[in-house]
Amino acid sequence: MSLLFFLFFFLSFVVSSSLPNLIPTVRLSYNIDCGSTTDSTDPFNATWLSDRFFTGGTTSIVSEPLQFRHPQEKTLRFFPLSSGKKNCYVIPNLPSGRYYVRTFTVYDNYDGKSQSPSFDVSVEGTLVFSWRSPWPEELARTGAYSDLFVFITDGEADICFYSIATDSPVIGSLQIVQVDPESYDAVSDGQKFILVNYGRLSCSSGQWGPGFSNDTDHFGRSWQSDSQFRVADSGSPVRTMSTTNSISLTGDSHNYFPMKLYQSAIVVGGKGILKYNLDVDAKLDYLLWFHFAEIDSTVTKAGQRVFDIVINDKNVTRVDIYKEVGSFRAYTWPYTVKNLSSTTLTVKLVTVAGAALISGLENYALVPADVATLPEQVVAMRALKESLRVPNRMGWNGDPCAPTNWDAWEGVTCHPNKNETALVISRIDLGSQGLKGFISDQINLLSDLLSLNLSSNSLEGTLPSGLGQNSLQRLDLSDNQFTGSIPESLTSSNLQLVLLNNNLLEGRVPEKLYSIGVHGGAIDLYGNKGLCGVPSLPDCALFWENGGLSTKGKIAIGISCGVIFCLMLLMLYIIYIRRRRNDYDFGFPQDLIPLGAKTNRYHRQKSIAVLEMESQHAKADLQPLKSPGGK
Repeated sequence: MSLLFFLFFFLSFVVSSSLPNLIPTVRLSYNIDCGSTTDSTDPFNATWLSDRFFTGGTTSIVSEPLQFRHPQEKTLRFFPLSSGKKNCYVIPNLPSGRYYVRTFTVYDNYDGKSQSPSFDVSVEGTLVFSWRSPWPEELARTGAYSDLFVFITDGEADICFYSIATDSPVIGSLQIVQVDPESYDAVSDGQKFILVNYGRLSCSSGQWGPGFSNDTDHFGRSWQSDSQFRVADSGSPVRTMSTTNSISLTGDSHNYFPMKLYQSAIVVGGKGILKYNLDVDAKLDYLLWFHFAEIDSTVTKAGQRVFDIVINDKNVTRVDIYKEVGSFRAYTWPYTVKNLSSTTLTVKLVTVAGAALISGLENYALVPADVATLPEQVVAMRALKESLRVPNRMGWNGDPCAPTNWDAWEGVTCHPNKNETALVISRIDLGSQGLKGFISDQINLLSDLLSLNLSSNSLEGTLPSGLGQNSLQRLDLSDNQFTGSIPESLTSSNLQLVLLNNNLLEGRVPEKLYSIGVHGGAIDLYGNKGLCGVPSLPDCALFWENGGLSTKGKIAIGISCGVIFCLMLLMLYIIYIRRRRNDYDFGFPQDLIPLGAKTNRYHRQKSIAVLEMESQHAKADLQPLKSPGGK
């Protein structure tokens, strides 16, 4: 919801290095000096990081740096229209929990145009600040701090800036501090609202707290004087009361309010009426947080100081500080104001006994947290941004769909899911955008996508295997350079329009895809020379389809391999039979017998032959000699 208001310069200030280490609820913090190229340290020894975590934009410096006290107030980042209508700071790796976010916004005629810009700011997909030109002169010259409390559950903080017309959003510094998740009574429904600060008032003189004085605040809050919000009444003069005594019950969880807040107070005399006028947005509800402490030692029992709190002329409660907590103890009381009919909220303290007293007052707008895009679809869209090489001018930053009172990413259409708890992507129209990448497989996470148009670009690669398997009804990828085959997922019964003409696709066209045109839909495959298998296209090779072997081809090759294997077995069997018939020695082949074994076998055979010859000679010698006459 748009908050049409201008923030006061001295709202508050965050310096993480001032946070005591003994507070366990403060776990993580960043101080980012937007526009700066180097780290720096401010007069209160807080370290500021050089500019980082931004999605686009350009750096600059204010026109009069000497009028600013702190280094981080002198530089800025602005987002010209060439960077897109939506730009963000995306701070990663944040544990889930509640965070205190602070921005410093300044113009100071950095661009020499003497025209302050109009733009909106969102945090976690919810619109929280609206700046409208022309800014009040003092505001434009010196800038303003603004802060809020928000829950972060997705691991990163998105602080986004939306250009209005041709104006360039600006930011001087950004700070984020993790705080107690139960602070400001957030136990029940705190995640449903963002608390936007409309005034954090202290009943003492001047601005104090981290960044403005040496006083500390465990959340980094700064406190401004209530003087400009008090309504002067000559019949009810006010005076300031203070003490140096310690105040108990301060600094306790979950709010960790500083002791200094309760060591001073405004006391009203005369008619006993103290009045504050607070600027508000009538469309919102507000959380008021009252702070009291009985610091007058003359008040020693209940009933000595009693007063009523009247909000917008309604008496909401009666307060007796001593009765509630006694002396020198902090007492807080919250109240939610609803159904406002005016842009001014009035708070009165009306004396009943003694004199009304107050130490501080906080006023927070309860801004309903906007619904966000389903996390898995955010992942898919960011993957598409990278794979399609979406140009910066299209502003694909932050949440693709939120906030709902701003348009989604350029070329993207969203709608609530069935139970209206999140937003989903229904259409992507990026035809003729000069894209030169490819389609990420993560597109399959867009389960609610009805229409996808990426025609007339220079996209390459293959079509994702799951494209079209969910709710997709219309697909136009014509006039690109896609290669490979048409995935079976495009045979989905939901598809009514498929335009794949003028690409480099090849292989057999699934018959179910072609039947879309037969059943009343439209399909165009013209200009893909490698496609085949349906009417108007060539017949596919017998064993070839989709850029590779068809199922029939694979079966044929399998059968052929089986036949060859069987033939080889048969040949080996025949050789085996023949070797047996010729008494082959089926020992190791000769070439595998060691040389020594061959030599031994040779000598053995030679010895056998010699013995046989000697035996034959011996037999001849033993024959009896016969005379020539035979006698």
